[in-house]
Amino acid sequence: MNTVFNQDLGTMRFDLQVIASWIDPGSRVLDLGCGNGDLLDYLKKHKQVNGTGIEYSEDKAARCIERGLTVLQGDFRKEVLDYPENRFDVIILSQTLQQVHDPKELLVDLLRIGKRVIVSFPNFAHWSARLQILFTGMAPVTDQLPYEWYNTPNIRVISIKDFKRFLRITGIRVVREVAINTHHHDYKGHIVRSLTNLRATYGIMMLERVS
Repeated sequence: MNTVFNQDLGTMRFDLQVIASWIDPGSRVLDLGCGNGDLLDYLKKHKQVNGTGIEYSEDKAARCIERGLTVLQGDFRKEVLDYPENRFDVIILSQTLQQVHDPKELLVDLLRIGKRVIVSFPNFAHWSARLQILFTGMAPVTDQLPYEWYNTPNIRVISIKDFKRFLRITGIRVVREVAINTHHHDYKGHIVRSLTNLRATYGIMMLERVS
């Protein structure tokens, strides 16, 4: 059954709806790769957050500013180094981790400047991707991974199982997690509660550093 958290949230991508539902009112939020600012705009209007975004695309950053959002245009990997410790309550990294060259170093930096970090990422171990590799012997192209091997922005292959193992090795605590099944940029979806590494198209996790 499709799930939408409320009518206002339904105008955003489904993983962003889940993330928005996890943010406490009045939080200090940093949204990395914030796109057109849909999530920040919702959080500002409905949860009165103190929100900042960083977006690499000049056009998207300009669109955010037109909407009255506080957004910096630039490479967030460099920009986050300038923030002091515990500057934010929550940092959001949505569908971007698989495109980062140094995910371990980035998460360490984010957990320095933020109390918690929320990440969402496409699950490369979804059954549809597995079947494509099995029957065609070629790199999979799916709704969640809609690129050929030669033009994809994704430089990492991440599954939910892989990411959980990575967190155990690095000593990062999972505060909250959910697996969802939806299509790329779809506004509707549902929570996957069993066989998540096989059946979910995306994983979403809230992280914090171990004291």
